[in-house]
Amino acid sequence: DLPDRELAINPGQVFGTLNGITAKDPAFGLEAVWIEVSQRSQAQSLGYTVVDASTVVATHLNQILYKHSHELIGHEEVQQLMGLLAKASPKLAEELVPGVLSLSQLLKVLQALLAEQVPVRDIRSIAEAIANNAAKSQDTAALVAAVRVGLSRAIVQSIVGIESELPVITLGPRLEQILLNSIQKAGLGQEEGVLLEPSMAEKLQRSLIEAAQRQEMAGHPVILLVAGPVRAMLSRFGRLAVPNLHVLAYQEIPDNKQVTIVATVGPNG
Repeated sequence: DLPDRELAINPGQVFGTLNGITAKDPAFGLEAVWIEVSQRSQAQSLGYTVVDASTVVATHLNQILYKHSHELIGHEEVQQLMGLLAKASPKLAEELVPGVLSLSQLLKVLQALLAEQVPVRDIRSIAEAIANNAAKSQDTAALVAAVRVGLSRAIVQSIVGIESELPVITLGPRLEQILLNSIQKAGLGQEEGVLLEPSMAEKLQRSLIEAAQRQEMAGHPVILLVAGPVRAMLSRFGRLAVPNLHVLAYQEIPDNKQVTIVATVGPNG
């Protein structure tokens, strides 16, 4: 019975096999084995990470909540965040909603951030970025881009921690130019309507998957670095093929990070 067993997870390098029921760790998809409690010390000595059934379930739920947080946040949660902001910065809160934008517009911005696993705890920085840019544009995509630049240090730190080097994948220059031209033609706020030509999309997807696998095998996060105007579109496109892909714009790179290009993807790249 599984609740009486423990899950021995293979973190990437183990020194032997275990008797048990083979499985996959539900949170991260790693190879694992359900073992008897009595096998715990043997499993640990072979290099496995051993967790009990309740921890497996809790971690899995956390992952689900994290990945779907953009679907779980609603007006009530935004109201609570605004309540926190009102206590810390009453003037800023008042200026933001309803001064600069409606609660529904703010919700859309927060949902877009959460969809890419950007934490929204720092509501003050988010509010400041929106307040500083809303006069230029009320477009959700433009506001999200401005907020991401404001939160860039936190975003990049959540991906690479304190590492000073940022290993990135870039687009071939020709492809990046084609995408920039398409978005320019489509006009502000119409990025979602821009589609890649099917054979080009397929080539890009394939080379992205290959580059991502190489990065993962080297133990690096998978980061695609692109021009600001094409970032949101490429994030939607890329994460379908590589769910753990982080797509960053050039202007989101903090000055304390050193960029290293590890691969170039797409036709002509």
